[in-house]
Amino acid sequence: MPAGSGRPVWSLFAGLVGVIVVADQLTKAWLVSAIQPGASVAVIGDLVRLVDSQNGGGLFGLLQGQAPVFAALSLLVIAGIVAYHARAGHDPLLSLALGLLLGGAIGNLVDRLHYGYVVDFVDAGIGTFRWYTFNVADAAISCAIVLLLLIAVRPAPRAVPG
Repeated sequence: MPAGSGRPVWSLFAGLVGVIVVADQLTKAWLVSAIQPGASVAVIGDLVRLVDSQNGGGLFGLLQGQAPVFAALSLLVIAGIVAYHARAGHDPLLSLALGLLLGGAIGNLVDRLHYGYVVDFVDAGIGTFRWYTFNVADAAISCAIVLLLLIAVRPAPRAVPG
């Protein structure tokens, strides 16, 4: 069956959403119970550390204090992802990308509703040059964006002559 025709791959989509949300929430619960806010635990020297960071904003910590606004926007994004998947047709790669995206969105939404902020905990960088602190949900969203970009630029399937 060519990509795009047929029914969406709901089992892959829903299964991945569940795995991402559970992994995200379990890692955050462990972190919150094991590390005090402001503390840092080296994982790979100073290259990768675990920290308890409370992000009350959006991506990269932008727009701090706007968790209720981001929660409301997250609900709209979640509805849009599910609606888009329902119309996407049979494309396992797209189901994978959208499952990662939805799982990440739900994982961070749960934090915003529960804590009023998102728990971020992976801090990577060299010395004072640090990447933004992230979590499992953020990693899933980042992977989804890369996959969606690859899907957008992949060549269209050619019709087989005959």
